[in-house]
Amino acid sequence: MTFLVVENYPNTDLGIIAKTAMEEGHEWVTVKAHLGEPVPQSCEPYKGVIVLGGAQSAVADDEFPHLSAVCDLIQAFHEADRPVMGICLGSQLIARAFGGSNILDRPIEFGWRKVTPTEAGMSDTVLKAIGTGGPQFHWHTDTVTLPEGAVHLAESDMTPVQAFRLGRATYAVQFHFEAGQDEVSDWSEVFADEIQTHTPDWHHRLAEEADRHAPRADEIGAALARAWLALL
Repeated sequence: MTFLVVENYPNTDLGIIAKTAMEEGHEWVTVKAHLGEPVPQSCEPYKGVIVLGGAQSAVADDEFPHLSAVCDLIQAFHEADRPVMGICLGSQLIARAFGGSNILDRPIEFGWRKVTPTEAGMSDTVLKAIGTGGPQFHWHTDTVTLPEGAVHLAESDMTPVQAFRLGRATYAVQFHFEAGQDEVSDWSEVFADEIQTHTPDWHHRLAEEADRHAPRADEIGAALARAWLALL
C-alpha cells in the first residue's frame, strides 16, 4: 500500500512510522510543502495520508499559504473514506478543516508526558494501542476544540484534547508518537536554540528522561503506527 505524507516543517519526518511502515511492507510519497512542493488536490492514487507537525499555527495562512490546501486535501481523503493521520500541527489542521477552533499560544507542553485514553479511546481501533496510558513526546503550545461529531480519544494533564477521530478513519493526534528516542535526540540538537528559550535545562535532563520514558514511548508509538497502517 502506498500512502502520502505531507511535511510542514524542516527536520520533521516519519520517524517511528517510517520504520514500522517498512516492516509492514508499505511505501509512501512525501510532499515537502514547507519547501513549496505543491500539495495534491486529489487523494488519488494514495490509500491514506499522514500530515506531520510544525512550529507554525494552523491558521497562519499569510505566512504559510499551503496550509489551506492541506485542509482541502484532508477533507478529500476523509470524504473518500481513506485513512488520515494528523500529528501535532496536522491534528490542528484536521480540527480547522472540520470546524473546530484553534486555540493559540497556551503554556508549552514539552518533553515526555503521560497520555491517557478516554473510555472511547480504550476501545478505539487505533488508540487502544496505548493501553491504559503511557509516556509520549510533546512539543506544542496550540490546541483545539473538538469539531462537531468528533470522538474524543485521549487527554493529558495539560491538554484535554490529545486525540480524536472523525468518521471511521480520520485521526488527529496532538502528541508526537512518531518521535522516537532517535528523533528526539536529533530535534534536541537541531532546535537547541529554540528549546533553550522555553526549557533551558533540557540539555541536562535529556539523557535521564530518555532512559526513563523513551523505551515505553517508542513501543507505544510503533503500536499506534501499526494500528493506523492496518487501516490502509
